[in-house]
Amino acid sequence: MLEMYEQTLQQWIESIVAEGDDDALFASGYLQGHFAVVLSQLEVEADHGVQALAQKMVACLALAREELDDKDYALVSDAWLDLSSQIAA
Repeated sequence: MLEMYEQTLQQWIESIVAEGDDDALFASGYLQGHFAVVLSQLEVEADHGVQALAQKMVACLALAREELDDKDYALVSDAWLDLSSQIAA
């Protein structure tokens, strides 16, 4: 399951690099760092399901909310919605 998440992330990042603007590149890069942290946490846990991933990402985005201004947070949040929809598909 974790490999599928990583593959989906890589494909998503590649599409952003090929087609995205500066805002999309920022959001995808920022999100990629948090996603890597979440995947490393999931590696040591028994539950690798989509719900576990989503819960951990919500916690990461709560931290991002404190770090980023409103505009940048909205970009990252929207990027997560896009990536999570691709993971769920």
